[in-house]
Amino acid sequence: MRAWLDACTGKHVRYSVAVARQLRARGHEVLLTTSRHPDTLELARMLGEDFLAVGRYIPGSREGKLRASIERERLLLELLAERGFEPDVAICHQSVELCRVAFGLGIPIICTSDTPHATAVGKLTIPLSSVLVASRAIPKRCFEALGAGRIEQFDGVDEVAWVGKPGLTAPSLPPELGGLGRPLIVVREEEHGAAYARDKGLMLKLACDLAELGPVVFLPRYGRPEELPPGVVVPEGFVDGVLLAGKADLVVGVGGTLCREAALQGTPTIVVRWLGTRIYVNDYLAERGFPIFEAGPDDVLKLAEELLGRKSDVDRLLRELEDPVPLIVRLAEELSGGG
Repeated sequence: MRAWLDACTGKHVRYSVAVARQLRARGHEVLLTTSRHPDTLELARMLGEDFLAVGRYIPGSREGKLRASIERERLLLELLAERGFEPDVAICHQSVELCRVAFGLGIPIICTSDTPHATAVGKLTIPLSSVLVASRAIPKRCFEALGAGRIEQFDGVDEVAWVGKPGLTAPSLPPELGGLGRPLIVVREEEHGAAYARDKGLMLKLACDLAELGPVVFLPRYGRPEELPPGVVVPEGFVDGVLLAGKADLVVGVGGTLCREAALQGTPTIVVRWLGTRIYVNDYLAERGFPIFEAGPDDVLKLAEELLGRKSDVDRLLRELEDPVPLIVRLAEELSGGG
């Protein structure tokens, strides 16, 4: 079987590698592609995987996103032709370009998703997919409203595919982060470049407020802020968010991947109400006993004071969650006719 996996962000890279390694272990051939994005290429190099960089992600304007997506589709189509790679199955985490190219070529598509609130990308990917793989935490109706046909669910969250798994995390943090002291607080900037995003600036303000409790590492999305408040540090180069989240004393974000990666490692996590929508996978982890909590922007500092020093042992809870990778591999073999 020949499988094509495309990654558009750092999360997608790590997810693709987890799936690709199991596919290779079963004797299948894999092609890995990615877009040029702040989180993709350095992570791929750290993981020792050869991703082919095709096109780039353009945050912000709708016209810019559309032009970049159209160009990337063309480049991906040319890449497959030049390499003579004819996929039996295509796998992605809602890659618009993979879904449109694979659908046009008649290649079965496995699409993963945990963001039904991302309706724009959902409408461009989910209806084209042969099967959608998603957490059981998310009601099927959320995806059916976006045009999903076959939906396969698993009893876990996407991040179980890589958190705590050998070879999917950096061996160490950059030296400049090693001597920051305690308590160490990590703040992830809001995803202000996505189609569903709102104005930016909230998380940098919160990082400034939290700096009175301890050193803060601020992880920006698309470039270093021009001015940093006292006590707030931005890493100079690549830093592995999973490793950093596990070593932190508190992680604060707006509900994305880093928040769940932190909670799955027992690090207290605050999800700031910003998206204006329910994040089912976060509620699911909280109900399971993982230390992930929601707060409005005005309540973050008070909750942070309460949570610092309350790291949890969640190893047993993590083992109880289902890893989605075996399901994806099984579906890939099924859709390709058994490989």
